[in-house]
Amino acid sequence: MRVFVQAIAQGSLSAAGRVLEMSPAMATKHVDALEARLGVKLMHRTTRQLTLTDSGTEYLEACQRILQELDEAEAEVTAQRVEAVGRLRMNVPLSFGTRFIAPLLPAFSRRYPLVEVELGLSDSQQDLIQEGWDLLVRVGYLGDSTLKARRLGDCPMRVCASPQYLARHGTPRRVAELSGHNCLSYTLSRRQNKGSWFFGREGDIQVRVKGNLKADNGDALLAAALEGQGVIYQPHFIVSDALASNALVALELDHPPIDLGGLYVLFPPDRRLPAKVRAMIDYLVEVFSESPCQQP
Repeated sequence: MRVFVQAIAQGSLSAAGRVLEMSPAMATKHVDALEARLGVKLMHRTTRQLTLTDSGTEYLEACQRILQELDEAEAEVTAQRVEAVGRLRMNVPLSFGTRFIAPLLPAFSRRYPLVEVELGLSDSQQDLIQEGWDLLVRVGYLGDSTLKARRLGDCPMRVCASPQYLARHGTPRRVAELSGHNCLSYTLSRRQNKGSWFFGREGDIQVRVKGNLKADNGDALLAAALEGQGVIYQPHFIVSDALASNALVALELDHPPIDLGGLYVLFPPDRRLPAKVRAMIDYLVEVFSESPCQQP
């Protein structure tokens, strides 16, 4: 289509070839192939001039419109690699996203006013490619994946209960004593949804627990613990405020909590990420390196 449009604009196929940096023979082959595919004659060719047929005149107008739209689309995509613009879809864990990601977005928007952020809040596993996310923020160990990752920080765990619960049921000092307590478990955790809690730096200390509440969200477990329902085993970022206000007490046990792995931002393995994606990755790394909210 570009050869056809240039041939009419320049007055010959050889001139169109020079503009498009191809040989006259190649330019001729392009137009021949175009006419063969369409099944119509687009132009009458002589050694001196090109004359459009009726079909060629109609097709020329369509080509000019389509090529202009194509140029505009390519320019927009190219600009996105250089300037942070467009919609950015990022999915983050519900509790973490509400506490720590959402409050960061106003400052990000002031820095990058042409980026429209769509924030998804979910604790369940998300397929970045299939579901069309630009970024994922996830807590824990990373499984095998083609995605790339940047580490944002550590994510320590805490075993907690309210002072009221501990006054009624006693304060456990050893992990084995948790078997006699009402332990509220997180169902999306591989380390809590099978009736056991794990401790030790390597996670090799297993304790069978039971409780009258399980939930797929840490804030639901936090609310129950604050009301004295039982013991919870959650990331520090979920219980930090409650610990600071003494609404919960962190239990000092004979084995340390497991290492949850860390906090990561995940993104596609493309070499040329859009500027909007690079901007958000760099922004999160910057913010969390300066104020690691997940640290005790």
